[in-house]
Amino acid sequence: MSITAERKQALIQEHAAKKGDTGSPEVQVAILTERINNLTQHFKSHVKDNHSRRGLLKLVSQRRTLLDYVKRKDEARYKTLIEKLGIRR
Repeated sequence: MSITAERKQALIQEHAAKKGDTGSPEVQVAILTERINNLTQHFKSHVKDNHSRRGLLKLVSQRRTLLDYVKRKDEARYKTLIEKLGIRR
C-alpha cells in the first residue's frame, strides 16, 4: 500500500523545480497521488477494509488542500500539474 523509496525518489526527481526540492506542492501532490492510486487498487480486492478507507479519505483531503493552494497562487502551475498527473478527467 505504501510506495517504495525508489519510486518516491523518482517522483521527486520528476516533479522537483530544482535539485533537492522535496517540499514543493507539486512534489507533495505527486507523492500523495501515487499513494492514493495504490490504495485504490488495494480496495478492489479488500472491499471491507474501512480503516484504510479512512486513511484514503485523509490523503484525498490533504491533496485537495495542496491543489487549492497551488491554484490560488498560480493557476497555470495548477493546470499543468493536474494535467501531468491525470487527476481531473
